[in-house]
Amino acid sequence: MLEMNVLLFIMDACQAQALESSSACITPHFNRLAEQGIRFNRAYCPSPTCSPSRASLMTGLLPHNHGVLEVEHGRDDDQCVLRADKPHWAQHLSAAGYSTGYFGKWHIERSHQVENFGWQHHYIKGASHHAGLGAGIEPGAQNVELDPELTRYHRGPEGYRDILHYGVTDVSPEIRYPKFTVDKTIEFIGKQSEAPWCAVASFSEPNEALVVSRETFQRYDVETIPLPDNLRDDYENRPNLYQRQKQIAADVTDEEWRMARACYYGRITELDDQFGRLYDTLRDSGQLDDTLIIVTADHGRYVGAHGFDAHNFGPFEEIYRIPMIVSGPGVSAGRVSESLVGFHDIGPTILEHCGTKGIDVPDSESFAPVLKDPDKESRAFLYAESHGTRFSLTQRILWEGDWKYVFNGFDFDELYHLGDDPLEMANLIDLPEHGDQASAMMAKIWKVIQETGDRTLNETHYFSMRMGRVGPGASEG
Repeated sequence: MLEMNVLLFIMDACQAQALESSSACITPHFNRLAEQGIRFNRAYCPSPTCSPSRASLMTGLLPHNHGVLEVEHGRDDDQCVLRADKPHWAQHLSAAGYSTGYFGKWHIERSHQVENFGWQHHYIKGASHHAGLGAGIEPGAQNVELDPELTRYHRGPEGYRDILHYGVTDVSPEIRYPKFTVDKTIEFIGKQSEAPWCAVASFSEPNEALVVSRETFQRYDVETIPLPDNLRDDYENRPNLYQRQKQIAADVTDEEWRMARACYYGRITELDDQFGRLYDTLRDSGQLDDTLIIVTADHGRYVGAHGFDAHNFGPFEEIYRIPMIVSGPGVSAGRVSESLVGFHDIGPTILEHCGTKGIDVPDSESFAPVLKDPDKESRAFLYAESHGTRFSLTQRILWEGDWKYVFNGFDFDELYHLGDDPLEMANLIDLPEHGDQASAMMAKIWKVIQETGDRTLNETHYFSMRMGRVGPGASEG
């Protein structure tokens, strides 16, 4: 076993674009890490919803196998339950002698008893019990006063509650939850002396209402914030349900979208500041060179792309493609990888890179070899699934090279060529010249469904369920 520490920094709903060098988002500390490690341009989450994606991170399984199909708090107690017989990678680290700590947002299952999943020390946001670090007052629960001139609410239709979209507050980041999470992580790191350690710092930001401090907001020039080029997507030849979703934000003006994006970027900047504290702690304590650091997110967020906001809906890159920066012992420095990697591949990758026993599951695979050689290919293709959230929808997605196929159980399918159409504005599914490509990719989707035991979809031969371009038997051809 290699004597290597692990720090995993997980944001919520941070799209990959925000951390790219061309972005308007201010992230000097993340950029510094990328210069010392590898930035993965094609990292994807297995689901665009928090609980399923985070459960996949812990187990290496796709949602249909770990059982958490939607956000855990949005269903009854006997629904969306994490299956207890599925091993978690933190358990393997604990068995190998690691000291493990988890701090911040959990949102995977309802008990919050993360010690059952390999995390020996923890302070979980919203939990009634914590282990190893004592009690304390959790910040962020107080009402945050907002500047009415820099605030917007989602209002209507009649019967819906007003929901805060974005706002600016004079409450400093110093007394809000991200700092508290990092304080607890630093406290844990400071108590480690002999055994290698693994710490997760997990956040609800930049998701939820886009509230940012005034001091951070003033670092941005709202008028120069670029709007996404697909903001006014007309959804020609795409499922009509997207038109319905677009209506929710139809009244948001360009100026308001710029404000929303400035606040969104500001929240990421505040996380970047907190990551800088963690980085400096490792450097100043002499542990930086011995620590594998991974910065990533559970999924993305639209913030105006395709006329949407939030996530949970649609197949588009803004919510599926996530940031992934890895640095540390045995990791190439200053490189960019185009290898396809998944959020659910992180656990197997950590275990292999640290030289411990891996998780033997069919749904994920380690990309540890790519950390040493970024020119290596990790996967031939990558697969993700969505079961909807509250409004149940079936969607399966496959990326292969520049091609992306979306299998929809609620409307007709989608086929995009991301090399020619990175904004996903042209659905090629009905063009005869792409018929063979579409059928071959649908057959690969059936192959993943069969290999990963997605029995519900694999048994859709009944005549009213023949929704695929080709059927399950096509995978055998």
